[in-house]
This record gives sequence, structure tokens and C-alpha cells, in this order.
Amino acid sequence: MVRRGHTLQEIHPLASIHTLAVEQERDISSLQLAPMNRPLVRRMQDFDTTVFAVMSALAAQTGAINLGQGFPDEDGPAPVLRRAMTAIEDGINQYPPLRGSQVLREAVAAHQHRFYGLDCDPDQEIMVTAGATEAMTCSLLALCEPHDEVVVIEPYYDAYAAAIALAGAQRVGVALTLPDLTVDLEALRAAVGPRTRAIVLNTPHNPTGKVFSQAELAGIAKIALDHDCYILVDEVYEHLVYDGARHHCLAAVVAADPALAALRSRILTISSAGKTFSVTGWKVGWLSGAPEVIAAVATVKQYVTFSGGAPFQPAIAAGLAQEDSVFEEFADSLRRRRDLLAEGLDAAGMTVLGGQGTYFLLADATDIGGVDADRFCRELPERCGVVAIPVSAFCDDPTTAPGLIRFAYCKREEVLVEAVRRLSALRR
Repeated sequence: MVRRGHTLQEIHPLASIHTLAVEQERDISSLQLAPMNRPLVRRMQDFDTTVFAVMSALAAQTGAINLGQGFPDEDGPAPVLRRAMTAIEDGINQYPPLRGSQVLREAVAAHQHRFYGLDCDPDQEIMVTAGATEAMTCSLLALCEPHDEVVVIEPYYDAYAAAIALAGAQRVGVALTLPDLTVDLEALRAAVGPRTRAIVLNTPHNPTGKVFSQAELAGIAKIALDHDCYILVDEVYEHLVYDGARHHCLAAVVAADPALAALRSRILTISSAGKTFSVTGWKVGWLSGAPEVIAAVATVKQYVTFSGGAPFQPAIAAGLAQEDSVFEEFADSLRRRRDLLAEGLDAAGMTVLGGQGTYFLLADATDIGGVDADRFCRELPERCGVVAIPVSAFCDDPTTAPGLIRFAYCKREEVLVEAVRRLSALRR
């Protein structure tokens, strides 16, 4: 008998456990089990072979120049490479600590202060990861419950969608406005609701090359603050900006505005060494944020990779400590390559968009028969011996960017010169 004024759980605490078990059994019985002849779980069945793998395979089959996948074709700074070799010879080859080696965490903290005026505790507020993708994936796994919503800005890097699905969350897309590539803050506000757990942001932005303005970032931060959700910001291209554009670190924008102070503990900043130092195969990334959030992500990460890249971590620490001129010279070399490719795309009859940052350019191929960019890109290797990626592959709705194509220019200049020569055949 239940006494008036008391719940069943208050009378018998085990009743709540029994009730939960019954509810879970009911929920499970209502699910349709995946067929045993299809081992991949449903939430990942939309993520079979990536467009990058498909296009890279086409490049290999046809001998085409691969401007699709964004990896450099030359090594990074010699001092960074030598430091890795020295670390191997010095016996730095076993598991680093879960949160990364002390020398790299201190170097990341110094980097954040040097470039953005942020003070991060290397012991409590920074963690080293196996690249930025692991940082994003473990963050979403740590923060999201099934059926939470995560808002992404379209077009978006495809790994975000897979990470959201792994976490059991629901993806909500908000498209950039074309052709000026601006954020529609009202559309973003409408997309954020009571189930929104996080907003995922990327600046400088892959695939468009857009660099978010300080005003845009402040507007996004205000929306997150109003809805008490996290912002996971991927800043891996932070040092690759051109033409006087400036990368604004979201955490620094928030720290400088007292009205946004309550959001400081809701921001996770992600970056990595791969793009800055042309060592994408090393897979060394990091994230910084409030101690309790880093601790939550560390709880997940310890059962994913735990740690890795031991000899690469001191090498990246040395890289982050290099003079400003090293970062500037690398960005300037990429700017020259961007200009070379942009001129070639224009000469081939395409309209170039974006390009303020990253090492990607967008081109609208509509005027030369590329209304269906996916089909255009699949035919491009045979037509002129160049591989590129349709921007529709980065969108939930392919009609968002029907004629847009992404080209990577992180290649040697002689490779880009040859690619431009081949692309000129499209105009004939």
C-alpha cells in the first residue's frame, strides 16, 4: 500500500529501478533488430565509403591530379621533423599520459596565450588527442545523450555528421547564405531549440574557405548562451588565413565580452598540427576548455585511443614555439598557390568563391555544364585529368549547393600549374 503524500520510490527505493527496467524492456521490445547479415548498426549505415575515398580511387585509376583530398604533397618544417626523429632515438616511444605529454600541453597553453591572449591551465584545461577528428568525436560522445540535437553549419566536414550519429544524437543543419557565405543568425536561432545540446562550428571553414567574422562569432555565442548549449569549434586552419583576414578564436571573443561570460565553460576549442605543419599523418590534435568538460571528454577518450603519437608530441611542441615568421611564410606560400589555382579556375570558366582561409577553394561550374556537381566531378578525371569534390557531399540537402565544387591547393606549385593546364580543356 502507498501512503498518501509519499511516492512509491520513497517507500521502496528499489521500485524505481524495477520501473526503469520495465520501461527499458518495453522500449527494447518495440525495436526492430538489425538483420544479422548486415553487421553495421543502423545509425552508421549512411556513412559507408566517403566521397574522398571514391574520388581518390578515381585519381589512382585514371592518373588524374588529386585536388580532392586535402593533404599536402610535401613535408613540413625541417626542425619539426628532426625533433620527432630525435624523440624516437631518445626512447620517447611508449604511451604518453592520457591527456598528453606535459611539454605539448604547455606548448598549446603558450600558443593560446601568445596568439589569443587566453590563459589555459595545461594540467586541467588542455588535452592532446589523436587528431582533431578524435577530439570532436570524443567530445560529442561525452556530451550528448541519444536524441539530443547538434546544430551544424552547412556545408560541413563530413566527419561531424558521423560523430553525431555515433553519439546517437540528431543532426540539424543551417546553411550558409550563398554566394556571400554569411551566417543567417535568425535561421540559426530558429534551429536551436530545447533539445539542442551543442553547436558545431568550423572556422576557418572547410569546405568554403570562409573565415567567420568577430560579429558572426559573437552572434552565434549569444544564441548558445540564450539556449544554454555547448559550442564545439574546430579551428584546425587557424594559421591559414590570407588577404588581411584574421582568424578570431571563439574562446577569445567570448572572454573579451562580459555579456558572454557565462558561456566560457560551454566552449570546447579544437585544433591540430596536421594542417599547420603539413604532417597530417601524425594525427596529433588537442582541445581546450573548462576543467569539468575536459574531464568529461577524457573519460571517453581513455576507452578510445587512450593516447598515442609519443615521439610526435614533443615535435609539435617545438613547432608551436617557432617564430611568427614561420607561420606567416607558410600562409604566404599557400596564398600564392591559391591565387594560381583561382586564376586557372576562372580561365576554365568557373566562378571562384571563398578562399579567405584553409587550403580549399570553391568554384561554381554551372556555366560550363556543372549544374550537377556530383556528376561533373565523377566525369572530371576522364575529361581533363583532375579530381575535385562536389560540395553537395558536405550538405544534408544536395540542392543547397548544386553547382559548387571544392578544390584543394595544398600541393606543389608545379602540380598546380599542370592541373590548371588540364582544366583549361573544359573551356574548349
